[in-house]
Amino acid sequence: MTRLNAELLAADTVEPITSAGHAQLGIAVLAGIAVIVLLITKFKLHAFLSLTIGSLALGAFAGAPLDKAITSFTTGLGTTVAGVGVLIALGAILGKMLADSGGADEIVDTILARASGRSMPWAMVLIASVIGLPLFFEVGVVLLIPVVLMVAKRGNYSLMRIGIPALAGLSVMHGLVPPHPGPLVAIDAVKANLGVTLALGVLVAIPTVIIAGPLFSRYAARWVDVPAPDKMIPQRASEELEKRPGFGATLTTILLPVVLMLSKALVDIVIDDPENTTQRVFDVIGSPLIALLASVLLGIFTLLRPAGFAKERVSGLVEKGLAPIAGILLIVGAGGGFKQTLIDSGVGQMILEISEDWSIPALLLAWLIAVAIRLATGSATVATVSAAGLVAPLAAGMSTTETALLVLAIGAGSLFFSHVNDAGFWLVKEYFGLNVGQTIKTWSVMETIISVVAGGIVLLLSLVI
Repeated sequence: MTRLNAELLAADTVEPITSAGHAQLGIAVLAGIAVIVLLITKFKLHAFLSLTIGSLALGAFAGAPLDKAITSFTTGLGTTVAGVGVLIALGAILGKMLADSGGADEIVDTILARASGRSMPWAMVLIASVIGLPLFFEVGVVLLIPVVLMVAKRGNYSLMRIGIPALAGLSVMHGLVPPHPGPLVAIDAVKANLGVTLALGVLVAIPTVIIAGPLFSRYAARWVDVPAPDKMIPQRASEELEKRPGFGATLTTILLPVVLMLSKALVDIVIDDPENTTQRVFDVIGSPLIALLASVLLGIFTLLRPAGFAKERVSGLVEKGLAPIAGILLIVGAGGGFKQTLIDSGVGQMILEISEDWSIPALLLAWLIAVAIRLATGSATVATVSAAGLVAPLAAGMSTTETALLVLAIGAGSLFFSHVNDAGFWLVKEYFGLNVGQTIKTWSVMETIISVVAGGIVLLLSLVI
C-alpha cells in the first residue's frame, strides 16, 4: 500500500472531517473554488489569503466542523512547506547567485556570440531553457528581458521572433520540470518519483518548447510585428563586476542537480534493489535536497568567488535571495492546505468513485481540472496545487511512470491560456510594450500551445510506456 493510500484510508475510516454526500461535496468544491476566484480576481486579495479563506469555505460548505477544517488546512500547509519549502529556498539562492555573479550573463553572451540570423530564435529558446531550470518564471523574465531587447534592436529582429522563444523556454521549465514549485508540489501530492518525473518532463519539454517557441514565433511575428520598445535597458549585473565566472563552470553549476537527480532515476531502474549499496548512495546524492544543496555550495566556488565576492557579501546574497520567495512559499503552503482540506472532506475519494464510471482517462481528467482552475484563478501554481489535491486519489495503484505522467498532465493544464487575471500576462505586456489584444495573440496563444502540445505528448507517452 502506498503512503497516499494509507493517508486516504486513515482520512476516510478513522476521522473524516465530514460525511457529506457526493452532491454536497461537489457543491462545496465549486463554492470553495468560486470563493478563491472571486477574492483573487474581484477583490484583488493575495493568493495566500484567498486560498486560506477558500479552504475554510470549502470545509463549511461540506458541513465540516470549523475546528476540523482548520486542522486539515494547517496540517496540509505544514506538510507541503516541509516537503518543498527548503527546495524552493535553495532554488531561489541558486538563481540569485546566477544573476548577481554575472554567470547568467556569461551563458547568454556566449551562446549569442555563436548565433546569428535564423539560428537566433533557437539560441534564445536554449538560453531561456538553461537559465530557466533553477529560476522562477518572473525572475527569469526580468533577467532575460534586457537580452531580448538588445538582440532585437542590435539585429533588427521582430521582437516577437526573439521574445516568444525566450518566454516559451521559461514557461515550459516552470510548468513541467522540477525543481520548480508547481511540479514539486504535484510530485509531493501524488507521491511521484522525482527522478522519473524529471526525466519524462525533459522528454515532454523538448518538443513542446520547439513548437511553442521558434516555430510559433514565426506566426506571432506576423500577427504582431512590433520593434523592441524604446525604453531604457536595465543595467546587467556583470556590468558592475570586474570579472565574472566562466561559461563551463556556470553551466556545470546549473546542471549539477539535474544530473544528480537523473542519475538516481537511472540507477533505480537498472539496479532496483533498495539494499544495494550503490543504489542507496545514489538515493542520497540524487535526492532533490542534496542535489540542490550541492549546486548551491558549488556555486559559492564556481560563481561567487570568481566574481570577487567576499565572505560577507556571500551571506548577504543568500539573505537577499530568500526574501522574495516568502510570498511564493505561503501561496504554495496554502495550496497544500487547500489540497488537504479537499482530501479530508472526502472530495478526492468522491472523484475516484465517480471517475470509475467515466470513460475519460485519468491523465485527461487531471489536465482538464488544472485548465479549469488556471482559467478561473490565473495562477499556474494555484492550478497545480489545487488540481493535484483533487486527482491525488487517482494515483493509487498507478505505476511509477503513470504517476509521473499524472504530474506532467497537471503541469501542462496549469499553463493553459494566460489572460487578464494572470500576473504573468501583465508582466509580458508591459515589458514588451504591447496592448491587451497583442498580448493575447502572442503570449496567451503561446501558453495555450504549450498546454495542449505537452498534454498531448503526455497522453501519447501513456500509450507507449
